[in-house]
Amino acid sequence: MSKTTAWIQAFRLRTLPLSISGILVGSFIAYKNGFWDNGIFALAILTTLFLQILSNLANDLGDSQKGADNESRVGPKRAVQSGVISAKEMQVGVVIFAILAAATAIPLIFIGTSGMPLEVLWIYIGLGIACIIAAITYTVGRKAYGYNGLGDLMVLIFFGFVSVLGVYSLFSKTFDILVFLPALTIGALSVAVLNLNNMRDQVNDAVVGKITLVVQMGAKNAKVYHGILLLVSFLSLTSYILINEIYISLLALLPYFILLKHYLLVRKNKDPKDLDPELKKVALATFFIALLFSITLMIWS
Repeated sequence: MSKTTAWIQAFRLRTLPLSISGILVGSFIAYKNGFWDNGIFALAILTTLFLQILSNLANDLGDSQKGADNESRVGPKRAVQSGVISAKEMQVGVVIFAILAAATAIPLIFIGTSGMPLEVLWIYIGLGIACIIAAITYTVGRKAYGYNGLGDLMVLIFFGFVSVLGVYSLFSKTFDILVFLPALTIGALSVAVLNLNNMRDQVNDAVVGKITLVVQMGAKNAKVYHGILLLVSFLSLTSYILINEIYISLLALLPYFILLKHYLLVRKNKDPKDLDPELKKVALATFFIALLFSITLMIWS
């Protein structure tokens, strides 16, 4: 494998559509409500992509340092684990993408909070710093939260609430409590992707001391938890659509037929290796839910 190929694989491109799902949803809810700014949308997309790649590189680095990426791991071989990219090179990559994320987040925050109280500016600056720190410390550092069962909560917060509610407020300069519902949808689906990843890696994670929620609750309960996440995401989005009487957006629920079939497969699963392809299914289903929802909001406006 060439170094260029290794870097591209380390970026984990298949995770990028999932990362922008929350931005799409929050942005087009704002669009439907009469708020839009091309600059905010472009900067929000770029910031989210840079943060996701930053998280992926940091995860590659952290798991290799802690021994989670080893020959017993079920998932694909990572860049540092393969030896094609050294730990020092990966550290440089982490720094570069942290800088890129900050470089787009700073103008995003200043443009988005223009005309708002100074306190709001500082809140968003704090959120921006928190996003960068969270992207790195999922697996990097002595107190990496991904190794202490907090990964699910952090994904719910940052992929769901911060992403959807945060970008909506940058467009609208207001806070709408009902936007909590689609934020919960994207957050729960994002956690479902992480839960699948952790179910796949459960045995190896337990051996190396990566105490995820799946390691704590066991495979059987993790499958129940997975179903609850999918159900919560469906109910929260359906509730938002019906409350706001945006009936055309019911089309955004079509990918749930794929997710239902997916869940039936997960329930019957006995070989963790077979869960790896399911990660892509849930990530892409989430993206298409967000895309269909955004398109229907544009049509309804």
